[in-house]
Amino acid sequence: MARKEGTVQDHDGLAGRFEAHRAHLQAVAYRMLGSPAEADDAVQEAWLRLSRADTSEVENLGGWLTTVVARVCLDMLRSRAARREEPLERLERREHPGHRSAYVSGPAAGPVAGTDPEHEALVADSVGLALLVVLEELAPAERVAFVLHDMFAVPFDEIGPILGRSPNAAKQLASRARRRVQGADTVPDTDLVRQREAVGAFLAASRHGDFEALLAMLGPEVVLRADGAAVGMGAARQVHGAADVAGVFSGRAEAARLALVNGVAGAVWARAGQPRVIFAFAITRGKITSIDMLAEPEVLRQLDVAFPAR
Repeated sequence: MARKEGTVQDHDGLAGRFEAHRAHLQAVAYRMLGSPAEADDAVQEAWLRLSRADTSEVENLGGWLTTVVARVCLDMLRSRAARREEPLERLERREHPGHRSAYVSGPAAGPVAGTDPEHEALVADSVGLALLVVLEELAPAERVAFVLHDMFAVPFDEIGPILGRSPNAAKQLASRARRRVQGADTVPDTDLVRQREAVGAFLAASRHGDFEALLAMLGPEVVLRADGAAVGMGAARQVHGAADVAGVFSGRAEAARLALVNGVAGAVWARAGQPRVIFAFAITRGKITSIDMLAEPEVLRQLDVAFPAR
């Protein structure tokens, strides 16, 4: 007797088909959530829903799973947005390390045909650090529409039902998100030498308390962000503007070292040889446009950190 696909009896076969789509699903979830841990949770939830579903009528399992992951991510983004509306002191007491997005370069969609692989890899890492910062500021529906359409080419006819909107409304959400992303000027400098020069100059100015030099390195709308663990160590969650960000760093960073973080110039503060805080920089036209302080232990373990020769 033939086994019906999607039933308990065909669990192993279904698991194999799911594994064939796992990398794509993780890429989708990571771009939506910005957190490796939350992306893993979303993909695992998709597997649980698949294992309970009757997929005998599903012709495109990859598309079905992408839809499930998108809906799970949308729920997680809405929950995250609701938590942010709570008073900050209550949120900090409740916040689990996985709740804060980690602005790290993670799984990405495949390279565009015809591009140089090495250049594509460098751009993917750099854009991952910068773009996720901007995506974090989008409303949940905007972020889902933008990621699905602009990053993974999902048509609006499929995005609309995920969001509970018409295809045209989904298109408008993606367009609004695209304007915000483009307006944020997130295309970073990908020249590693220039990256290292900018970060090195910033660290030197910080150590020497050279406020004017710090201002010269920062874009006027620069934002400094701290994840949940860094906030627990005393950092402000967000600081906006060149003057205020320069004030945070002036006369500090004595122990921070220039480093390569996922192949991009950054800085690391370590204790007993172990990274405790990583500073991820987005640099555009020689100006630092964002700095992210990452201290979540799980996130730090997933980053590739290397110290260039002095």
